[in-house]
Amino acid sequence: MEKQNQNQNQNQNLKGISLGALIAIVISGTVGAGIFDLPSTLAKASTSGVVLLAWVISGIGILSLALSLNKLVLEKPELSGLTDYAREGFGDFFGFLSGWGYWLSSWIGNIAFAIMLMSSVGYFIPNLRTGNTIPAIIFSSIISWFLFALVANGVESASVINAIVTWTKLVPLFVFIVVAVLSFKINLFTEHFWQNFSVNSGIFNFHIATFSGIVNQLKGSLMVMIWAFVGIEGASIMSSRAKKKSDAGKATIISLISLIILYLAITLLPYGYFSQSELSKMNTPALIYMFEKMVGHVGGIFISLGLIITILGAWLSWTIIPPEAASLMAEQGLFPKIFQKKNKNNAPINSLLITQILLQLFLISLFFTNEAYKFAYSLATAGFMVIYAFIGAYVIKLGIQQKQFKVILIGIIATAFQIFALFLSGMNYLLLFLTSYLLGFLLYIKAKNDNNEIIPLKDKILMLIISLLGLGILFGFIPTDI
Repeated sequence: MEKQNQNQNQNQNLKGISLGALIAIVISGTVGAGIFDLPSTLAKASTSGVVLLAWVISGIGILSLALSLNKLVLEKPELSGLTDYAREGFGDFFGFLSGWGYWLSSWIGNIAFAIMLMSSVGYFIPNLRTGNTIPAIIFSSIISWFLFALVANGVESASVINAIVTWTKLVPLFVFIVVAVLSFKINLFTEHFWQNFSVNSGIFNFHIATFSGIVNQLKGSLMVMIWAFVGIEGASIMSSRAKKKSDAGKATIISLISLIILYLAITLLPYGYFSQSELSKMNTPALIYMFEKMVGHVGGIFISLGLIITILGAWLSWTIIPPEAASLMAEQGLFPKIFQKKNKNNAPINSLLITQILLQLFLISLFFTNEAYKFAYSLATAGFMVIYAFIGAYVIKLGIQQKQFKVILIGIIATAFQIFALFLSGMNYLLLFLTSYLLGFLLYIKAKNDNNEIIPLKDKILMLIISLLGLGILFGFIPTDI
């Protein structure tokens, strides 16, 4: 009988997701369109030395988050997602704060996909290049509704699609790295390695590094670096389907190390071929135009085609995720029941439609801003920082309950890093994010009424405080440029 049970367990494990597949899921979900513009985005903020320092700081912070996720996956397998950790650790209201942040950040992140896709297509059709012209908004809206239709008809992010997307992401990047290594000039790379810089009339002026100067450069780097790691939680989410639960932790750590190496290569090697001034002025997406200068027009075409396929695949995945998250929150009583409804294809149709309408309104609003891509990824990243901070805080609580200093330390580092990065990057996007809770709280109150539940007094007080902050920001009483 014991032997029979062992055989059954082995058969179940054989059907699970392997370590290699988990690593592919994490890398595919993490390496998005943003990496194709990373060199230029960072060059606008930092010299090569500060970029390296920022990656070290980010690596430590994200590693602590990865270890926190691994701890929770192993000890709390019954919890169904990232936002569940806040609910389990601190109650329904904090679960809602985290869940709202995840849902909102997920679909706002699609704005960044839309802009980057238009910029990629803009290599062939210049009128679309900025991503926020009327033709670009119409084109991205058509694609967005097409993806909506696919998901509404039950399309899932199948392994075949995931494999195609993964390779179309990595092959152009690896080719770029090889060419960048062969073209690397060490004297150019080290010319202004560890200096402050200022820009006057488009001219970069470098001078001796100071502590405040380094901090200012870090401010411009950390937000975009955290955005680059969004998706690192992929293996943890899929851990219930893994051959071995412990593989989720291994996959996260291996993927993290691989990603850091990839990001270091993509962002540092260009400093050995282009000046910082040249990098900062590259059109978006930067890798297209950098590779074109390195190998000619065929290089730009090669990167553009790879990026277009990459974005479409990633955009499809992140069209599925936000409605699923909202539907799950409705099942938990944190969103109104209307978000639960599913169509004949088992797609959360109401959640999907509401999310799509909000996305469409946001796409239209891009016409009125010149910093659309930065605004989209910064606002989304601020939301993810809140979620990641809740994860770290829950790990601290578990560590205290279990009297494990190592666990407490990991949770403290994970939480402190998110708070530190938010503070250093400027609190403006977090403050703007707070205004979104004015709408969110209406949904939370409706959800509680749907389930005949009473909101505790302490939650009402917190809701009032956040609402007053949001109103103060909305009407300009509280400045966001801090």
